[in-house]
Amino acid sequence: MINNLVLRRLRYALNLREDSIAQIFALSGHKITSFSISCLLKKEEEDAYVECTDVVLEKFLDGLIIKNRGAKDDNQTQSTQNSAEVVRLNNNIIMKKLRIAFEFRDDDMLDVMKKAGFRFSKTEMTALFRKRGTRNFKACGDQLLRNFLTGICEKFRPSEKKESAPTDSPWSKK
Repeated sequence: MINNLVLRRLRYALNLREDSIAQIFALSGHKITSFSISCLLKKEEEDAYVECTDVVLEKFLDGLIIKNRGAKDDNQTQSTQNSAEVVRLNNNIIMKKLRIAFEFRDDDMLDVMKKAGFRFSKTEMTALFRKRGTRNFKACGDQLLRNFLTGICEKFRPSEKKESAPTDSPWSKK
């Protein structure tokens, strides 16, 4: 999946401005300028487009986790950094970080997928969060991540066409 697309969709879903994005990056210890953020948010065909690297997206997702859930204890952070291997960011890791950031439980994840109009079972979902190499591990495809991001947009910024009937209708008055 294109990291810039993930960043753009999260920006839209959470209604973030460039200064808010910079603050989220700062929470994970990454300094970034407003100009760099605007270049990351551009589409591929636009001038001044800059590709979002795995490291940059991971810093943003880590900052989002810190913003929504708070920072970890120093002892936990050091032990996980020392024991962690350098792993290329993939769709499964992105889904896992988003799940942590938004404190989604299984039902919340399924609800987000339902909002995107994507059928998904609880068993399929739990397979995404298993360790690579285990028997029931399932790699998260681009389409699945794209639908999950669409569901997040619908959850936090519902589209206008799905709103309920206007309040001035004769049936709403009692």
